[in-house]
Amino acid sequence: MIAEHPFAQYVRILGKGKTGSRSLNADEAYAAMGMIMRSEVEDVQLGAFLMLLRVKEESFEELAGFVRAVRETLRAPSIAVDLDWASYAGKRRQQPWYLLAALALADSGLRVFMHGAAGHTAERIYSEHVLAELGEATARDWQDVSSKLEQGNFAYLPLAQFSPPLQRMIDLRAQFGLRSPVHTLSRLLNPLAADYSIQSIFHPAYADNHQQAAALLGQAHAVVFKGEAGEAERKPEADCRVKSVHNGHLSEAEWPRMLDGRQEKLSELPTTELLNAWRDEHISEYGRLAIQGTIAIALQLRSPELNQEECLAQASAIWNQRNRQRLSATATENL
Repeated sequence: MIAEHPFAQYVRILGKGKTGSRSLNADEAYAAMGMIMRSEVEDVQLGAFLMLLRVKEESFEELAGFVRAVRETLRAPSIAVDLDWASYAGKRRQQPWYLLAALALADSGLRVFMHGAAGHTAERIYSEHVLAELGEATARDWQDVSSKLEQGNFAYLPLAQFSPPLQRMIDLRAQFGLRSPVHTLSRLLNPLAADYSIQSIFHPAYADNHQQAAALLGQAHAVVFKGEAGEAERKPEADCRVKSVHNGHLSEAEWPRMLDGRQEKLSELPTTELLNAWRDEHISEYGRLAIQGTIAIALQLRSPELNQEECLAQASAIWNQRNRQRLSATATENL
């Protein structure tokens, strides 16, 4: 007799047919992900586990358990951060205006930490590559994150630098042909334990899970909304439903559309367009509203007592008062 592998129980829970299978509870999810992070799982088991979760769709209890297990492996130092910003989707239709929103918030005095993964989906551009072209080089490690936050209130650290096992699982997309739950749980990591976290999803049905998982994890303040292409960027042409967590209280608000019509998919996404927008040489109405709308959501996350009009007014001021020279020093050399 061949002894059953210890991880088999978790595959069995998920895959025991229509009537016998169920979701993992939070403790089971924690234990399963702990084994994965310690490399105690065979590749065939990992593939089966991730795809069974993908078909079933992960529950918020599973997400919370997964995140707890991953956080124990991060060994992140204590670095003061005002806003955690997850960036795991990439862009293909419109420019990544959310990057300019994050940098404008940094110029306003907020310490913004962004983390994400790149290259997992073809024909998309990713935060770390665009930031490098703009002259905002990604951090190499936690010490570099601290230095960048001190120098300019903004730092981006790739997932591969602080959790190689998660990056490996994200890279399996090429073998699966599908995204796995790792794309979802990575958004909830908040590696530096910031009190405020901003997340986005592409499929609206995932918003509830993000909100409830954040609450279960004890996240003090968080927002999640359907952003353009799945990034945390307000779509000016659509109503935006924002789900929030504030000290255990869950709420929901709808931000009305800011622009009529629908934007066509852009054939190219040149970084020079972002650079010109930052320098005030040229910016489209769509881009300006995407930036200000995104900043406004971040502002209401931090100050929920402000109404939407007040947040939009402050967002406009923050955008207008950005340091226009911030991207001028090295960006031109990179383009």
